Amino acid sequence: MTTPTELRAALVDKLTADGTLTDPAWRAGAAAVPREAFVDEYFLTTPGSMPTTYEPVRKDSPGWLEGIYRNETLVTQLDGHLRPSDVQGPVTGSPSSSSTLPALVLGMWQQLDVEAGHRVLEIGTGTGYSTALGAYRLGDGNIVSIEVDPGVGGRAADALKAAGFSPTQVIGDGLAGHEDGAPYDRLIATCSVRHLPQPWLYQVKPGGKILATFSGWSYAFGLALLTVTEPGCASGRFLPGHTSFMIARPHDRPPRQSITLLSGDERPAEIDPSLLGDWTGKWVAQLAAPSAEILGSGGEQILVDFATGSHARTQPDPDGGWTVTQRGPLRLWDQVETAVKAWQREGAPHQQGFGITIDGGGQRVWIGSEDGPGWNLPV
Repeated sequence: MTTPTELRAALVDKLTADGTLTDPAWRAGAAAVPREAFVDEYFLTTPGSMPTTYEPVRKDSPGWLEGIYRNETLVTQLDGHLRPSDVQGPVTGSPSSSSTLPALVLGMWQQLDVEAGHRVLEIGTGTGYSTALGAYRLGDGNIVSIEVDPGVGGRAADALKAAGFSPTQVIGDGLAGHEDGAPYDRLIATCSVRHLPQPWLYQVKPGGKILATFSGWSYAFGLALLTVTEPGCASGRFLPGHTSFMIARPHDRPPRQSITLLSGDERPAEIDPSLLGDWTGKWVAQLAAPSAEILGSGGEQILVDFATGSHARTQPDPDGGWTVTQRGPLRLWDQVETAVKAWQREGAPHQQGFGITIDGGGQRVWIGSEDGPGWNLPV
């Protein structure tokens, strides 16, 4: 039988070989911190299920330990309350807490560029595995971690203590930060946000860095590393790769109502709607229509605005192109089309070609440089 130590070593070797782990200090942390101490049960997606169903996996389940050391995100809670121990068979629901795949956790810690003595504010304790890695690297006294869910936070606290770690843990709204422990040298968020919360910009000292994933109601994502330039202000760039996190609960979209697509104004679409299926294309569309949700697949796309009820949809026309129908006070497709064209004129870069500036005028995401095409985030 393969031991946990052997499984950790194999995972470290894999992440080192693929270029994820380049820092010896973080390799040592990955080899030392037992992920199984923080994930005693989890859900696995049932292949091919529609709607998605989840199978509970517990310590007495075959393959439990091996599953923990696969480089995968493990869902640990559904619908804000349901745990694997609460069910006996497959169940549906929306993931609300998870243990993020080790490659992403360790990669983000490396991207945060911490140094000995740095104090870090972590938004989202989750299972506590990421918190433990930070505490191993920097020491318990330099880590403050906030978790909004008391149940999740309590289980993480127990796991951290059992594993020999004692960072500062706070149950509360991570979007408010933790002023009592400020100022911080670094802030890392393991949830996504529609905009960067103002408290973070005041609790991280000038010259300090914030690593956060930006998202929205269409669930397109972009990971950015920002430097605080002065209290309340920051600037930075988006990073390579494809990073996604559950959106912070206060930033999540309202409950979706039933969708009724009525007739409206029609015209030919001037871009290929399938561009909204591209990772960055959908990100650009979300920037252009921040209060809308984008649904659909391929060229048949539906946009529904939560604020106004406006909607747009694309359908194939007999000539091989696409027709767009729009209704409501917002011309959602016009907004998206203008943004996608601007992105294409800049060479349609991946998100690493984007940056962000936050100051008294708002939070603006731009392409190329600060004077390039850009969009204000909803705040």
